[in-house]
Amino acid sequence: MNIQEYFRRISFNQPHKDADLQTLTAILEHHIQTIPFENLSMHCGEAIELDLQSTYDKIVRKKRGGWCLETNHLLFWALQELGYDVCMLGANSYEPAEKGYAAEINHILLKVVIKGDPYIVDAGFGGSYQMWQPLLLISGKDQPQGPGIFRFMEDNGTWYLEKVKRKHYIPGHSHNASPDSPEMEDIRKIHRFTLEPRHIDDFKELNAYLQVSPDNILQKKSICSLQTTSGVLALVGWTLTEMKYNYTEDMDLVNITTLTDEEVEKTLKEKFNIVLENKLVP
Repeated sequence: MNIQEYFRRISFNQPHKDADLQTLTAILEHHIQTIPFENLSMHCGEAIELDLQSTYDKIVRKKRGGWCLETNHLLFWALQELGYDVCMLGANSYEPAEKGYAAEINHILLKVVIKGDPYIVDAGFGGSYQMWQPLLLISGKDQPQGPGIFRFMEDNGTWYLEKVKRKHYIPGHSHNASPDSPEMEDIRKIHRFTLEPRHIDDFKELNAYLQVSPDNILQKKSICSLQTTSGVLALVGWTLTEMKYNYTEDMDLVNITTLTDEEVEKTLKEKFNIVLENKLVP
């Protein structure tokens, strides 16, 4: 495992003498624009191992992506190698269908402290709720980024991350006001977490459970999403969504295409730079 090899994987070739915010921001941006959030292994009959060497070989050497447990674990290692004060945290994702947070911790994220200021760094949420830059851990402050305005709210030691929604414009669709029903509020809850430090071993049970539980979204859908310089690409099953952020004032442009089996493989290679070893069943 070699930090220079990781840098080549994420196309990062900037000077990085100091473990500062500028370098952290650049590494996160390169990471999320080259390493997809994906669960394709589950839909290719491959087991997902949670040890760092397996994750490194898969993402860096085989040029694959991974889900939060893998991609944030890899980023954690890289930041440690560079001398950052970094620790892992566990979060409970918000589940819109259930109108509540997951009962158990089901997401990993990182806290990085720079000159006394704590930041939350997460390279493994994927889709349009993926942060593009580190977020200062402060309650009630709007933090605008390309994907939208993020905000933390703190209550009695529990932190909540939310994002202000933008409208979606889908060419050819008659209902373009919003991706949700009009009565939906403009805030999308993302997850909640505490600042209790975690170890990767704390997530091994979750890693095993997600690969066998038929109820979770990762079992039900094959997902591959990648941030771009202007938005996000997402392939869910046979549906390719290309989103361009802030296409017009407070509105994102969304193009949706349904692919054939043959096009899925081609799209993974051309748009996500992923070549699978085993057959994918979308």
